[in-house]
Amino acid sequence: ADRCLLLDGWPHPAIRLMRATCLFTEMGPDWNCLSHHKQDYNKRVRPLAKVSSLVNLMSPSKNGAVRRFGQTIQSMSLRGDNKSPATSLRAGSKAAGPTPTKRRNSTLWSETLDVHQKSTFSAKEIKRQEAIYELFRGEQDLIEDLQLARKAYHDPMLKLAIMTEEELAHIFGDLDAYIPLHEYLLMKLTEGTGPDGTISQIGHIVIDWLPGLNAYKNYCSNQLAAKALLDQKKQDKRVQDFLQRCLESPFSRKLDLWSFLDIPRSRLVKYPLLLREILRHTPPDHPDGTKLERAITIIQEILSDINVRKGESECQYYIDKLEFLDEKQRDPLLDKCKTLLCHGELRTKSGSRLHVFLFSELLVLTRPVTRNDRSCFQVYRQPIPVRDLSLEDLQDGEIRMGGSFRGAFTNGEKAKNVFRVSSVDPSSGQSHTLNVSDVYHKQQWLNCLRTAMAQQQGAATGAQQELSTSAKQHSSSSLAKICCDGEGDENCPHVSSPKLRAQTLSKTRLDQKLQGSQKREETGV
Repeated sequence: ADRCLLLDGWPHPAIRLMRATCLFTEMGPDWNCLSHHKQDYNKRVRPLAKVSSLVNLMSPSKNGAVRRFGQTIQSMSLRGDNKSPATSLRAGSKAAGPTPTKRRNSTLWSETLDVHQKSTFSAKEIKRQEAIYELFRGEQDLIEDLQLARKAYHDPMLKLAIMTEEELAHIFGDLDAYIPLHEYLLMKLTEGTGPDGTISQIGHIVIDWLPGLNAYKNYCSNQLAAKALLDQKKQDKRVQDFLQRCLESPFSRKLDLWSFLDIPRSRLVKYPLLLREILRHTPPDHPDGTKLERAITIIQEILSDINVRKGESECQYYIDKLEFLDEKQRDPLLDKCKTLLCHGELRTKSGSRLHVFLFSELLVLTRPVTRNDRSCFQVYRQPIPVRDLSLEDLQDGEIRMGGSFRGAFTNGEKAKNVFRVSSVDPSSGQSHTLNVSDVYHKQQWLNCLRTAMAQQQGAATGAQQELSTSAKQHSSSSLAKICCDGEGDENCPHVSSPKLRAQTLSKTRLDQKLQGSQKREETGV
């Protein structure tokens, strides 16, 4: 026993194996022997060969006790599911493997039926019920994710003071308020389920429930600011460590926090697809036909309103981040901008990076800067009104890129994916040659610019026509009023054109002359 205690201080597993061998073979090692082995170990460490059991590390011996000990250790290693002997003997010293990622239940509706039940339904009805069941399962998953975002992320970060309550409210929004909304739909679908497991009619349930989705307008419109705040907070080591631990946990399904926060928006987009799939497998004479078509129209209108609200919020978010070097740069049209059509990083002819914003009324070129740990965009040159824009699509190789320093030593590189925007206003004198990363993004910019210019031209043409029409109506009414006032007749009829009024005046004067001549004739008689 004393020898065993003395040998426990040796760090290498090989010494411990020697201890076991010496004890069971009654070799009786002393300190000199061990010191000699320790010196050899310090001089040169030889890697141990991979073995299947401790028996291979022991020298052959005829002693029965050694053989029995070896057989016992070997049987222990075989019961350890192919684990190494060191792992079997020291199981508590090695960390357990990662817990498997939690998986979602992907059971189909038809798989919940037995063979006899399945044979009673037609193939089309099975597909219809599968589509309804997909809607049902999606609502269950959404409720689970919303509850998970609250319990696994929001509440722990609040209790651990990783974020303030105000910051968490800005990032998470009113997620708790949406859970009863989806629970209500689940309840209605469950009540509408028959004894055979089918839902005969779903149209009226969905029509009554869909207007509640308008509650997502505020949540979706706040997503851009919430994402920016979350990215900013990720720079904090505590936040970063907490989110990384959650990501490695089984409950996260390898999804980060923003994936959970973005699930409601992605679910909204799926509703029209799910309803169309149900309608596709619904017979033409089924009562759900017209109701599902009405439900699809309702959800499309809701999504359209949410997109408009989100677009306005995104537009205002970036307008608030603009920084002007001079107040003269702040164009009054900026207050009229309600839509951000396109934005992204482009390069100038000299190679400088610019972040360009195409609003509905203005094209704004900026440089990304940081002010007091706050990212913003410093306006470069004067914003160009879209109504004054001129667009030119340049061919590849037509322009050579490169700044003055590079141009002093080289001829410049022939640029690809380039276009030019300029102002037709001679007082502005602005012209910018912009380079895009690839053909796809260049075509996107060209399409957005042409669309914005066409809308401004159409609005200008419509305004001119409206102004011309109102001017004509104003002149007509003024002339009619003058003519009526000139005659002094209260019963003067309303006339639609000056030409008709002139004819009426001629006839009236003719009658007056005839009456006057008759009076003169009577007087003469």
